[in-house]
Amino acid sequence: MQRSTDRILTTHVGSLPRPAALRDALRARHFGQAYDEAAFARLCADAVNEAVAQQVAAGIDIVSDGEMSKAAYTSYVKHRMSGFSDAPPPGKTVPARPSNLADWADHPDFMAAYMQKRAPATVPPPCCTGPLSYADRRPLEFDLANLKDAVQRGGARAAFMTAATPGVLVMFQPNAYYRDEDSYVAALADAMRTEYEAIHRAGFILQLDAPDLAVGRLMWPEVKTDADFIKIAERNLAALNHATANIPPEAMRLHICWGNYHGPHTHDFPVAKLFGVLAKARPQALSFEGANPRHDHEWEDWRSAKLPDDKILIPGVIDSTVNFVEHPRLVAQRIARYADIVGRERVIAGVDCGFGTFGLQETTVFPSIVWSKLKALSEGARMASERLWRPRA
Repeated sequence: MQRSTDRILTTHVGSLPRPAALRDALRARHFGQAYDEAAFARLCADAVNEAVAQQVAAGIDIVSDGEMSKAAYTSYVKHRMSGFSDAPPPGKTVPARPSNLADWADHPDFMAAYMQKRAPATVPPPCCTGPLSYADRRPLEFDLANLKDAVQRGGARAAFMTAATPGVLVMFQPNAYYRDEDSYVAALADAMRTEYEAIHRAGFILQLDAPDLAVGRLMWPEVKTDADFIKIAERNLAALNHATANIPPEAMRLHICWGNYHGPHTHDFPVAKLFGVLAKARPQALSFEGANPRHDHEWEDWRSAKLPDDKILIPGVIDSTVNFVEHPRLVAQRIARYADIVGRERVIAGVDCGFGTFGLQETTVFPSIVWSKLKALSEGARMASERLWRPRA
């Protein structure tokens, strides 16, 4: 379900606040500490049921499992794929990504405070130390079963499930095995195909998380020019297109972002420079930031995007990093901007990014406010629909 002919549909980006008990269990599981597997399974199932029920109550049409079982949106793969370890082999070093972004370096007081707050909940990324394969489907099947049950219980209209793309995995999970980055991203694409196709076969929309296509401009040390970055972005997208070759475009959506943190973002790569790359993506729908103060203005740029006519836009019309609750009228105004560009049937109202990107820490936006924001999203979509589908005199 990615197109509507009678009203604006609503969705979000995936992650939602986890209960405190589940965060504790996720922490123990991620760091290899003792934990009760049966209790963890119950916590996850209960949290998914509650999250779906809350989304339905807020008026969200296309819901998710909230990524309840995942410590983070990339590092979860270490529980599913062989070839990952918690550290490089003894005596082996791997190139490190920048520890801070350029806008942080420009604002050192912000960076110091942010890093101090983030450090206790940091999730160390797994390292690739051997040949990759999708070795354990049990965590995936667990997630699929929980979401299916929650959708049936909660009466959701449709659901999506998130999965990391080869590009974001190569950006955050260091490589100590493959001869070069091109080989690494190709191996990731072949391995992740299993997960992508399983989500599709389960009847869910597949959301492919690809922040590497935007924030990646600042994360590759070897990138010196915009052209260098576009080459990497095109390589990553080609790998993703290969991995999803057996899935219909209308069953997928692609999410890009510039880093889900409340900061200056003064070096964010302009979305207009990505249109040529995004036009080549197989997923039919594109989810992107459009509400926060650094990207709200870019709705004007989408007028010149020249995307294929079948592409659907899922602009963020709610900011995922602040505790302000957007007024429904503002939401409706933002939706109308994009409807005026591509047509009302090709717009789904979304959120800039996830509300629980890292599952081991409390969310920046308080849980009760998350649900108020999602309710404002659905109310704004209703108002926009009344305007966009109003009979002409």
